[in-house]
Amino acid sequence: MRLSKLLTTALVATVTLTSVHADELKGRGASFPGPVYKAWTADYFKATKNQVNYTPTGSGDGIKSITKRMVDFAGSDKPLKPKTLKKKKLYMFPAVVGSIVLAYNIDGVKDGELKLSRAAIAAIFSGEATNWDDEVIAKDNKGLKLPHAPITVAVRADKSGTTFNFTYFLHQLNDKFKISKKPKWKAPKVVAGKSNSGVSANIQQIKNSIGYIEYSFKEKLGLPAAQVENKEGKFINPTLESFQDAAKYATWTADKDFYAVIGDPDGNTSYPIVAATFILLPKEKVKTDKEVTKFFDWAYTNGDKAASDLGYVPLPKETKDAIRKYWETKGIK
Repeated sequence: MRLSKLLTTALVATVTLTSVHADELKGRGASFPGPVYKAWTADYFKATKNQVNYTPTGSGDGIKSITKRMVDFAGSDKPLKPKTLKKKKLYMFPAVVGSIVLAYNIDGVKDGELKLSRAAIAAIFSGEATNWDDEVIAKDNKGLKLPHAPITVAVRADKSGTTFNFTYFLHQLNDKFKISKKPKWKAPKVVAGKSNSGVSANIQQIKNSIGYIEYSFKEKLGLPAAQVENKEGKFINPTLESFQDAAKYATWTADKDFYAVIGDPDGNTSYPIVAATFILLPKEKVKTDKEVTKFFDWAYTNGDKAASDLGYVPLPKETKDAIRKYWETKGIK
């Protein structure tokens, strides 16, 4: 009898625990916004006691997971075109703007000291420049002692929205680069890591390496990052101010589900490798969608400081208002 009573108690506890977590929102996908989503979900729980769980697995996994309806919402740094959204029966809207930096590990070269021209970046990631003292790199870095050492290029192992946006930028430099979530890299020494954290770890551990990562990972780990030549021929350090200057050129409209790729913007002071990150929702799950939009509505109202502190650019008020109207039109607000 006693054992039976214990089993019954355990069953009740299990059912109760399940019901407690039944309302938890589950999302996964892009690792690019992982740090800001972590801050937002923690602050949202403190403010409302509503649990939102987001796992940064990469944009490719996010798109796959929401397409199969494995999660309540997904994150993707690659925006989906309206026809793809229609086919997959999804809604889409931007959450925040971030940036991609070129972090490196070169002895004696401090943060912001390395200048990389558009030609140098194309040469490094195409494999045309194989050593750090190659002329295409050295000519803009006369005061630095660049080693005669092979360049190790750190890239993503998974299908990645960060990679999509970085290859979009590379395509602007040279149309031989294909825009892709998982391209075939031609550099002779390539090391691949999963998510932004994996690429960051490889850069941190491998001498004479360089790779593309989201800015907050560079800040968290104290990795040095290069000045990058923008469209106007200016070398720009990755800073919140230069990201904000770049984000001003973003154009998106609700009638296209906010589809936009904003990399390589105009402007003398714009940092050139910027990207928006997006949220995907299943059209048929109206009740759950309303809970997700409630969270992002809260984040738009209360999360700007946390985003800025981490090096992201909050969306302009006009964009947030357009997104709220989009939710209302779709019946998910």
